[in-house]
Amino acid sequence: MVVMKMKFPFQKRVKLAQGLWLLSWCATVAGATTFTLGCLLKTELRRRAEVMDNTDIHIVPNTLMIVGLASLGINYFASKICQDALDAGRFPRWKNFLKPYFAVSCFFTVLMLLAVIMSYAMKGSLESSLKVGLRNGIRFYKDTDTPGRCFQKQNIDRLQMEFQCCGNNDFRDWFEVQWISNRYLDFNSKEVKDIIKSNVDGRYLVDGVPFSCCNPSSPRPCIQYQLTNNSAHYNYDYQTEELNIYLRGCREALVNYYMGLMNTIGAGVLSIFLLQGSVLVSLRFLQTAMEAVAGKENTEIETEGYLLEKGVKETVMEYVDPVLKFLLLKNQVQEGTSVETGPATA
Repeated sequence: MVVMKMKFPFQKRVKLAQGLWLLSWCATVAGATTFTLGCLLKTELRRRAEVMDNTDIHIVPNTLMIVGLASLGINYFASKICQDALDAGRFPRWKNFLKPYFAVSCFFTVLMLLAVIMSYAMKGSLESSLKVGLRNGIRFYKDTDTPGRCFQKQNIDRLQMEFQCCGNNDFRDWFEVQWISNRYLDFNSKEVKDIIKSNVDGRYLVDGVPFSCCNPSSPRPCIQYQLTNNSAHYNYDYQTEELNIYLRGCREALVNYYMGLMNTIGAGVLSIFLLQGSVLVSLRFLQTAMEAVAGKENTEIETEGYLLEKGVKETVMEYVDPVLKFLLLKNQVQEGTSVETGPATA
């Protein structure tokens, strides 16, 4: 059953080819934009690689860069096909090329749509990655003399100041780790000894936070230490007073930042996907309308164009069957080889 059959007089075919040529170049620019957006997202993710536990989230920018580059090639050939469609003598040379071209084009167009879906669906993976990465970053904050962790303190401090956040979930995360290196502790001090003895693991744990948690917009001088001790500060109640440190956790701040970035990019790529789909649909109509002209003396006759010659299921199977047959034949060859080279039996 033919899907979406339309009649195309000569003038309509010419206008379709000219309009599609312009549309394909717009889609080429859009493909370059997709690649650029992927590079931008990749760069932003790599900037915070030290507080991310895995690289699963990089599948989104990697996919965007791949489909962006593929879109450049797809739309370049689309523009060349449109030019040759204006000459009935040159268009037949594309006949054997168009079937694999549409298969590849549809694959990368669907991949573009998947990238959009993933940009909205990766929040859980991003959050879990940041949770572990930030926890390790806070734990290794003090290890400025350890190879591989020398810049961990600097990275965490810059992160907290840039995103106006403190800790992983909140500022209390700093109470659970020793973030001050032993080289800066006076072990002859009674206060230091008492704090270390009071902890089962022998760590120096205090209800304090690094300077980078301080909120510069607070009118009160920053209170970094003894945050939960009301008597240690004048006119202070940590449960009722809004602390002069950042209350938001860095995981929440980073998730909001990256999801906002990916959602914006996703919306842009979705519009590019619609543009790319329009190019392929229009090109398919142009192809089928021009094939009816092949071999005719009068090239200005009215022809019919359609989207699919058969139903959707039949068309999909037409492309899938050769692949399945190839894989089945390959498996049979491998099984035959393994039988021939197997151990001899007595």
